[in-house]
Amino acid sequence: MIIDRKDFLELKDLSAEEIIYILKTAETMKFVLSQKGRNSPMLRGKSVISLFYETSDRARLAYELAAQHLSAAFADINLSSSNGRETLKDMGIMLDQMGADFIIIRHSQAGAANILAKNVKASVINAGDGYNENPGQTLLDLMTIKEYKKDFKGLKVAIIGDLLHSRVNKGNIWALTKLGSEVVISGPPALVPEEIENFGVKVYYNACDAVKDADVILSGRINVDDLEENALPSMEEYKNFFMIDKELLSYAKEDAIVMHPGPIKRGIEISSEVMDSPQCIVSDQLSNSISVRMAMLYILAQGRKS
Repeated sequence: MIIDRKDFLELKDLSAEEIIYILKTAETMKFVLSQKGRNSPMLRGKSVISLFYETSDRARLAYELAAQHLSAAFADINLSSSNGRETLKDMGIMLDQMGADFIIIRHSQAGAANILAKNVKASVINAGDGYNENPGQTLLDLMTIKEYKKDFKGLKVAIIGDLLHSRVNKGNIWALTKLGSEVVISGPPALVPEEIENFGVKVYYNACDAVKDADVILSGRINVDDLEENALPSMEEYKNFFMIDKELLSYAKEDAIVMHPGPIKRGIEISSEVMDSPQCIVSDQLSNSISVRMAMLYILAQGRKS
């Protein structure tokens, strides 16, 4: 199978078959990484540019290592001198003229990756745009779930936290529902979008009801900015009602797994006891981050050859 796409911008545009193909390719890349040589010549002669208007050391490092393991050249642009002086379109045109094959963009504006993709010949990968999506993070979440649960059909996945501002949670909802999972959500009412049930999910404002018999629990980030917007009275209140602790986890299945995109607010989003337990598999998510990014780069390169 060849995914004939120029860019990876949003998972809601991908079919279930395409998502599964990406995950299988990521599994192959994980095998490549486990070998003694580690590096593959698949993208030799290609150039990958990191264009991050938002800071994320984890994401940038994952893409850099992915490019290096595929033998591509990698460059990270320091935006402190150009941000605000050059439009996104002009920046993209400049990178095109310099021969960029891939541009990885992270931006605070929703739709920024789409704008860039329309104005460049290079393949664009969205590493997070505003409150829209972050396909790479969602795909590594899916890969980790698949490793533990083998299949997505019939799984109950509970997403707990901020649904209004979380691009990762939005991507997980698009993908998991396409793959046949039951998705339920729970969070403070002010952080749950009014139209969210239109996407095939159930909303519970009592986290215990959401987690009941869940196979997977995805906890999200809570930002201090939300407090300033009066979306939450306090972090303490969030902790009392929505923190993933042993008591809340007891409502889920015995073999339920707990995940988080990181970095985690220990003792607020997830309790220390749960974080340090075998059920919390955040380290596995991190270990899959490079394999998924390798798969995204490789698949785009193959599609453009066809």
